[in-house]
Amino acid sequence: MPKEYRTIQEVAGPLMLVRGVEGVTYNELGEIELFSGEKRRCKVLEIDGGNALMQLFESSTGINLSNSKVRFLGRSMELGVSEDMLSRVFDGLGRPIDGGPEILPDKRMDINGLPMNPAARNYPQEFIQTGISAIDGLNTLVRGQKLPIFSASGLPHANLAAQIARQAKVRGTSEPFAVVFAAMGITFEESNFFIQSFKETGAIDRTVMFVNLANDPAVERIATPRMALTAAEYLAFEKNMHVLVILTDITNYADALREVSAARKEVPGRRGYPGYMYTDLASLYERAGRQKGKNGSITMIPILTMPEDDKTHPIPDLTGYITEGQIILSRELFRKGVTPPIDVLPSLSRLKDKGIGEGKTRADHANTMNQLFAAYARGKEAKELMTILGEAALTDIDKLYAKFADAFEQEYVSQGYDANRDIEETLAIGWKLLSILPRSELKRIKDVFLDQYYEAN
Repeated sequence: MPKEYRTIQEVAGPLMLVRGVEGVTYNELGEIELFSGEKRRCKVLEIDGGNALMQLFESSTGINLSNSKVRFLGRSMELGVSEDMLSRVFDGLGRPIDGGPEILPDKRMDINGLPMNPAARNYPQEFIQTGISAIDGLNTLVRGQKLPIFSASGLPHANLAAQIARQAKVRGTSEPFAVVFAAMGITFEESNFFIQSFKETGAIDRTVMFVNLANDPAVERIATPRMALTAAEYLAFEKNMHVLVILTDITNYADALREVSAARKEVPGRRGYPGYMYTDLASLYERAGRQKGKNGSITMIPILTMPEDDKTHPIPDLTGYITEGQIILSRELFRKGVTPPIDVLPSLSRLKDKGIGEGKTRADHANTMNQLFAAYARGKEAKELMTILGEAALTDIDKLYAKFADAFEQEYVSQGYDANRDIEETLAIGWKLLSILPRSELKRIKDVFLDQYYEAN
């Protein structure tokens, strides 16, 4: 029976100090029992001799210092996992909120997970088809990769996240594919949008959802992505599934980290975020990957809104260091009505060349991808010149490139949130657009592919 303490010294916001404790360890879970018999959960943040600083998971309202008691449970936070979690919706602490029964767990796993030994990692290389041309064709997602989406407030990253979750699949394999979707600090309206979107398309059947709402405690927000990754690790490495983990919004997670850090009176780092934020984010992102000797894998798409559209803000900045590229959404394209408004030039998937080509997508993929990038970049330059100097200053070839840039945005990047294009369709649209340009301009494509696919207008 765990020992009980009635030595609560003080409660300040989400923190509580308990004196005279013995044998208590960092991160250990505790339970507070109020005079009324109500129980609330907490965990150990700091141990100093016999003093334990606790972090509360629920509100501190009604905790009476003299007649409330604390017991320590001798374990850190765990999630009961089972294949029955698929098609279910949980709160940020892993409790069902969809009206269904409790999960009967196969096992209980520590939510902090175990970092993957670098020597046990396999290199990410299989292509994952998201059905979105700007990603599949130009910034390809590879199984085991961490590819964040950098958005900004007011841009439709929720629609893009839902679309990827509904459409993503590993081609050419019958191995089971699952999505673990964790939403942190979102509104009830957004939460409803995700749940309904998955239910309407049947995607919920292969999805595990963790939802932490904006009015839930900040501490729960810190646990939510760890819950999701624990479920993903179980499905990937024990049940041999390919798992896509989508975390939205990492900015809300980092703000919760800052809130708790401020309550602990820690010395703040950049913009008030704790100095250990890099390490903390890495402890989440690095749980993605493939392991040698195991068929399953975890691919991760963290989504974050850049405060003030600033790529140099600590959250996108640190995320960019840890992950393998980024997909950037553009306010300018959004205003033009391009959906999804993916800005392909600053976007980057560092592993894209590993997941494309003969046997994975198609032999001409790499050539056409390079040519589309180059032509779009030149087309944008031509359009800027046109704005400054007028159309008369452009050469005929510049005008063709400007025409290409417009068509590229409208036909290739813009496809709406319901279109699910396979890679062949994406490549076909790419070739159709390249045919706007004369063959002599397509210097990045081998003749063998030009003979096969290029059709002059």
